[in-house]
Amino acid sequence: MTRMSSVLVLCALSSILAACSNPSTPAGYEGYVFEQPRFFGKGGFRGVVKGPANYGVSLFRNSIINVDLRPRTYTEEFKILAKDDLNIGFRFHAIVSVSENSVEDVILKYGGLEWYERFAREPFRTFVREAVQQYDSREVKAHRSKVADEVRQRLEHHLKGSPFRLVSLVVGNINYPTSVAAAVEAKLAASQLLEEKATQKLIAQRDAEIRVEEAKGIAEAQRIINTTLSRNYLQHEAIQAQLKMAESPNHTTVYIPAGNNGIPMVYSPN
Repeated sequence: MTRMSSVLVLCALSSILAACSNPSTPAGYEGYVFEQPRFFGKGGFRGVVKGPANYGVSLFRNSIINVDLRPRTYTEEFKILAKDDLNIGFRFHAIVSVSENSVEDVILKYGGLEWYERFAREPFRTFVREAVQQYDSREVKAHRSKVADEVRQRLEHHLKGSPFRLVSLVVGNINYPTSVAAAVEAKLAASQLLEEKATQKLIAQRDAEIRVEEAKGIAEAQRIINTTLSRNYLQHEAIQAQLKMAESPNHTTVYIPAGNNGIPMVYSPN
């Protein structure tokens, strides 16, 4: 073989190798294999590859579009006018997966890798807006589970019959306007103050009840004393006092029983 012939053969082999391809698909994906249009032939769909795998070496340049089948989170942020015309900001998170053996439909019918933007995003956002606008701004947080349930049901109905499956739907943080947040904080502070005042009032009432009971006890004691301090009782007490003094070794007081009913008049030599 001449040198020129060898060069021609190498060039031909290089051209053939350059025209060859070996499309591959990673784990968790399905690949849509298609052939780019050529100078002759129509090209088009060549087959499906389930990852992890290769399609195989082919003479002409085959391409592949790999579609992720694993659940993926799609987050949407909103600023929505509630029923009372106050703007509420929050996030919704939808976790959606793609069914197996559906890559051909995903590519040909639902926009390929942009299937979410083309098929699901706007209906999802519409369902959220319509669900939220049924409530006043202050009711949204209390009814967030109802809002989530309604959006979930409508989104599942929209995805029914398609290759896509809603795994779960979560309502993120709800953010109120500054004026509403300030009003809520003021209301909470006022409520706490009222509770504190009510507690103070209850304590004051209990203290007053205690003082009343103490006063009643004192009055009852005085009544008992007044009714029991008879002349005979006072005379008995005086005699007992005299006996105690008489028994004391150091006393200079002389008792003279000259008072009424024998109650002594007291004389002190000092």
